[in-house]
Amino acid sequence: QVQLVESGGGLVQAGGSLRLSCAASGGTFSSYVMGWFRQAPGKEREFAAAISRSAGNTYYADSVKGRFTISRDNAKNTVYLQMNSLKPEDTAVYYCAADLRGTYYRKTAVSAYDYWGQGTQVTVSS
Repeated sequence: QVQLVESGGGLVQAGGSLRLSCAASGGTFSSYVMGWFRQAPGKEREFAAAISRSAGNTYYADSVKGRFTISRDNAKNTVYLQMNSLKPEDTAVYYCAADLRGTYYRKTAVSAYDYWGQGTQVTVSS
């Protein structure tokens, strides 16, 4: 059983930055593709970013490309999401997710991921 715990959310003004962390336990972190998703009130959960097992490849949704950076530290079993130039429309609950089944990292579907964290709230004020 894999456990994922997000942290780092909060309230920030537009144009500001936040760094989210997701700590994993209970499995072999370095063998998982990891992703970040977000869900705004009344909307479906949507893909934000993903990173390959070795951290050599990353993939982003167009809405966050150039502003967000996903990274991972396999020695610490942790994946990060650095969010810069935040906008009010980035307000959402952010979730990290683990894909245990494959090596392809450009997976954007919720159903492609096996384990999820509980989420952390990010609120961007205008």
